[in-house]
Amino acid sequence: MQDKIYMNKLFDFYGGLLTEKQQQILQYYFRYDLSLQEIAENENITRSAVHDMIKRGKEDLEFYESKLQLLASQTKRQKIYEKLLDLNDTRIEKLVNQCKKTEGGQYE
Repeated sequence: MQDKIYMNKLFDFYGGLLTEKQQQILQYYFRYDLSLQEIAENENITRSAVHDMIKRGKEDLEFYESKLQLLASQTKRQKIYEKLLDLNDTRIEKLVNQCKKTEGGQYE
């Protein structure tokens, strides 16, 4: 389960860098929780081809994260925001909310 959550987060950041076919297969697998057989039937390809595409897509997403570190940076920022909010200072809360808005509301 943790792997699927992590892969969904990576997909949110880097999915647009994958081919359309990889995007579709990974969405079926990670977002919609379809089996390899169900995906193969939907896409008219073999179960083995689905397995290979998922494996390759995961490798690609992990490669992008290893180079760009977008998810790691977001996670670090989120932890900092949480620590700041624990201080219960309204001025800090306003600043954190401004940061969240600047980043597209990813932390709300």
